[in-house]
Amino acid sequence: MSNPAHVFKVRFLYKRILMLHKLLPLDLKALGDQYVKDEFKRNKIAAPEEAKRFMVEWEGYKDTLQTQVMEAARNKFKQNHFGGDLPEEQLNHFNEDQVGQLYELMQEATKPNRQFNIQDDSLHK
Repeated sequence: MSNPAHVFKVRFLYKRILMLHKLLPLDLKALGDQYVKDEFKRNKIAAPEEAKRFMVEWEGYKDTLQTQVMEAARNKFKQNHFGGDLPEEQLNHFNEDQVGQLYELMQEATKPNRQFNIQDDSLHK
């Protein structure tokens, strides 16, 4: 049986990340939302030690994204940069599946033409 406090923390983090994604450009929001949903679903039954690492990494992502979103809000007229570099030492700790996922994410994020057409729903209200 899951620890209710842990479940609450996971849900809170998940919702906070999706809320921060709403402040990203639409193409990054769509890509980020799908990736977060897939990752949280995939790790739903992770072993306790794995779950702990998972939460640490996603907390770090949330903190970084929150800082970048706040910076973008202060500099509305500048080109904003979201994301960051992955240190090689951290990459060396990834297993084959993680490297594959990262590669797929990089390919999708750097495509000149997205596979789908994203429109801002707020324009149609």
